[in-house]
Amino acid sequence: MTRPDPRSRDGDDDREVAERIRARRGGHLTPLDETLLHSPPVADGWNTLLGAIRTQTLLDADIRELAILRVAALNGAAYEWDAHQPVALRAGLSRHQTDALRGAAEDAAPLLTPAQRCALAYTDAMTRAVDVPDEVFDRLRSHFDDRRIVELTAVIATYNLVSRFLVALHVGSPGGPADENGAQA
Repeated sequence: MTRPDPRSRDGDDDREVAERIRARRGGHLTPLDETLLHSPPVADGWNTLLGAIRTQTLLDADIRELAILRVAALNGAAYEWDAHQPVALRAGLSRHQTDALRGAAEDAAPLLTPAQRCALAYTDAMTRAVDVPDEVFDRLRSHFDDRRIVELTAVIATYNLVSRFLVALHVGSPGGPADENGAQA
């Protein structure tokens, strides 16, 4: 069961925020949104940040979704994985590539382009150790300009936030409310 229970919130003080979230999501709220709406200011800020990350960057969609899936895999965030694997497939990653992201980086690497391998190494470093070794960053710089490096860093940092929130509060876990909409953060 999701904690806190999304059905236990009042809902009177969050109508405007909920409408902004619905607008970004195409008309529906996800279990993640329902949980966030226990704190309307947090839900509103989250919606703004995720809207920017998902729709206002220049980072290629395959790189963004590769990073999101890898963070989900490393942090055990099944809900995040399930929400983003279809997006990754639409962004051009193959099922074989996405499945490989669940395992060791060295097993996934041969299936990826050089830029994707650099993004994978950067995602692993940021997620596992936070401090990124110079050699990982230098390889990243050979494929991405400063703006895209900032955007990739923001994606990885943001989806570490998302996955930790989901896992800690059991959002989308067995026994929690089902999300028939294929929700994304």
